[in-house]
Amino acid sequence: MEPNKHPATILIVDNDDLARMSLSVLISSLGFHCTVASSGEEALEILAKTKCDLVLSNRISPDIDGMELLKNIQENSPGTEVILTTDPDDSIRHAEVIKAGAIDFIRKPIDNSELEAKLARAFRERQLVRELELLSMCDGLTSLLNRRAFESRFTGEVERARRQSYGLYLAIIDVDNLREYNKTRGHRYGDAILISLGKILQECTRCNVDQAFRLGGDEFAVLLPQTTATQATEIVQRILLRFVEGNYSAVTLSIGIVSCHRNMSLSPEKDGEKIKKRAVQAMQEAKDSGKNCVVCRI
Repeated sequence: MEPNKHPATILIVDNDDLARMSLSVLISSLGFHCTVASSGEEALEILAKTKCDLVLSNRISPDIDGMELLKNIQENSPGTEVILTTDPDDSIRHAEVIKAGAIDFIRKPIDNSELEAKLARAFRERQLVRELELLSMCDGLTSLLNRRAFESRFTGEVERARRQSYGLYLAIIDVDNLREYNKTRGHRYGDAILISLGKILQECTRCNVDQAFRLGGDEFAVLLPQTTATQATEIVQRILLRFVEGNYSAVTLSIGIVSCHRNMSLSPEKDGEKIKKRAVQAMQEAKDSGKNCVVCRI
């Protein structure tokens, strides 16, 4: 099982009542959270409402074939892995199942030790992939998320805000005069300022809600979902104040913050580009106004 505070959820899909019950007892005994479906249709209904880490489905089903269910999961439930079970007389080959997108398959009658080993391997590999993805999206200097992570997550946040009708705000932060500071003091001291700003962004934003990014060089971004205009403004003002208290000589911050609602009328991608452009313009207005300030366009 994943080294996670919460047990992983496995959905068992099998039209055989006894097989479904036996698998449920075994998987629950291994420490996983288990839910069951007697058909492909029921499985899709569950997946539409519940996040499942892995689906263990019989390949042959009276309504939706396991391969068809696999395809649907790949299209509509990203991040959900699939292991297919096959009947003894099923002629499908292992290579066909893997090529279709399943991570493994197991023939019936299912050997408990074999299933336990396959599940353990599946979740070890899943954890490894997550750790590698996290490393690829982390800024090495500040430990914040990087530009790649921002580009990957921003469009999704815009789409969720549109779909669920909650407030979403984007702040673009630029460190003023950092280039000149690096020339006079050295990059080691400039890097120390960037590291300090990274810590300030983490401390001044809401854990597991807001997301802070280093876009590159002296440019940062903060995404503030599920918040009001007043709350969003207070957060960025607090960031600015904390940085000023650090007394970093002539190095200051110019911050532009915008609401993402004004552009939610096109596709998420086009909306996102317009929102980012407005945020950069607001940040530039802060620079043109003398720096060390916040410009709000919300």
